[in-house]
Amino acid sequence: MKVIWSNSAVIAVATVVLLSMAKINVVVALVAGAFIGGIVSGMPLGEVLSVFSSGLGGGAEIALSYAILGAFAAAIAHSGVPIWLSHKIIKFVTKKSGDASRKQLLKAMILLLLLIAGVLSQNVLPVHIAFIPILIPPLLGIFAELKMDRRLLSNGMTFAMITAYSVIPYGFGSIFLENIFLKNLMQNGMRHIGLRDVLMGMIFPALGMFTGLITSYYAYRKPRIYDLQKIESMVIGERACSHRNIAISAIAILCTFIVQIFWGNTMAGAMVGLLIFTLGGVVPWRDSDSVAMRGFRMMAPIAFIMIAAAGFSAVLQATGDVQELVFRLASAIGSNKFLAALGMILVGLLITMGIGSSFSTVPIITSIYIPLCENLGFSVLATICITAAAAISGDAGSPVSDTMLGMTSGFNADGQHDHIRDTTIPAFIHFNIPLVAFGLIGSMVL
Repeated sequence: MKVIWSNSAVIAVATVVLLSMAKINVVVALVAGAFIGGIVSGMPLGEVLSVFSSGLGGGAEIALSYAILGAFAAAIAHSGVPIWLSHKIIKFVTKKSGDASRKQLLKAMILLLLLIAGVLSQNVLPVHIAFIPILIPPLLGIFAELKMDRRLLSNGMTFAMITAYSVIPYGFGSIFLENIFLKNLMQNGMRHIGLRDVLMGMIFPALGMFTGLITSYYAYRKPRIYDLQKIESMVIGERACSHRNIAISAIAILCTFIVQIFWGNTMAGAMVGLLIFTLGGVVPWRDSDSVAMRGFRMMAPIAFIMIAAAGFSAVLQATGDVQELVFRLASAIGSNKFLAALGMILVGLLITMGIGSSFSTVPIITSIYIPLCENLGFSVLATICITAAAAISGDAGSPVSDTMLGMTSGFNADGQHDHIRDTTIPAFIHFNIPLVAFGLIGSMVL
């Protein structure tokens, strides 16, 4: 049996991470990782190509959803509401930013507002990351004036978005908790559980995320200087925002929320919102194509990464080395529950670091983890906690995570926020370490 370090799954993920850190395009890194991993596992090159190509379709639905959400976000931007809102905040900040204590209060308010925006983007207005490149760039000047470290803001929004979909069963939370997580648990033998059990098992991973938020604040609370000239040189299209535009935007957002709650389909909600923007005249018919294309272009890089990640995931599963890695760890550990839980969570972290999506990791690990946890004597809630921590860890900190890519798309609008150094590494350190720790604690006490 192969040693762990020669396992093709480990090699494939390591290839993706190292190439991404070396500034190689993430799509290229995913393709290279898939082919290297497949060949190391012993698969013929033709088979690797066939499996990778067939797996691409698994990311097509997600990519299309992101494209539609991008068009909806572009329509919101076209309404002028984000710029209007940012100008209101700028006026408030410049008027109130007198003494140091008031500046600290303003910083806390901004962080809180970004946390709220992150939660709303997952559960109320399910645009996921599409709002970040619209909301954040106009606010970079405020952040620079207050000397706020963007690593804190990025980590704060990462906490809000990941925690929101993992503990609140609405919007993307409904998709993750019910359609993916609960469904896969039940399909793999845990038939007598419900959403309440899943939410109970999520408590410890959520505490890990909260711990990451607290440590991020203490690590990045000190002032950081950014070049204001680079921010001022950005071309941000401004559009007059009338009361009518604000009212129609509010109606479109409300209808989008209602549709996605009752139909359970985020794409349908975004389509309804787009239609309201067009019929209400906020996006004139003659501009509807250009606005939609602007949204598609904004989300295209992330959509391509999601498609490539689906192909990478297909090759990873076809090698069979993920299962081998888990069972090798299990046989080495024996009946030691603590080491078994640690091994499963770390394998989940490894997989998610390569795929970039906890949504895609769940189907891979549940089929292996559920029988393994049952044989080792873990309780139902402990099994849910281990599986949840294994799936969520890596979503924060993976170079190919859509959440990480979204953060960089907003905070790096002026070229002063590096994807690896300022987005992924801080997120990995502050969230994945506590997630592993609290996942282990939950596995022992539940």
